[in-house]
Amino acid sequence: MQSNLLGIVVVIALVLQVSILAALFFTTRRAMQKMEKTVTDLNARAGPILTRVQILLDDTQPKISTMVSDAAHIVYLARGQAQKMDRVVTDVADRFCRRRRHWCKGLKLDWIYCGRAGEQPHRLLVRSVHRSRKKSCLFRGSGSDTEAN
Repeated sequence: MQSNLLGIVVVIALVLQVSILAALFFTTRRAMQKMEKTVTDLNARAGPILTRVQILLDDTQPKISTMVSDAAHIVYLARGQAQKMDRVVTDVADRFCRRRRHWCKGLKLDWIYCGRAGEQPHRLLVRSVHRSRKKSCLFRGSGSDTEAN
């Protein structure tokens, strides 16, 4: 009797496991069908968009390449012009510095250095004003920004 009871329990457990596995199989199958439908719908909607984007990129790639090439050429020309301008300005500054002593003596001008802390100071040419035997420049700034020579 115990072996019959054990056999019945085993058969009930086996039937229960098979029914649970069958339910999992059918549930998974329905989920997969829904997933396939969703993917197919997404593919149908996204396909034409991606095709249009690909066509747009194919059309614009040569234009973008041309623009980049033109930009590189413009940078090359600008660099050359900047170098020419640098040479001209440097030449003018050198000529001016060679003649400034004579010129400054005649006009009674002074050089002052100005600039912010931590930056390269700039030299400015200003006319001196004599007051009570002290020179003071017409250029005024905050105390830490300027140094008079």
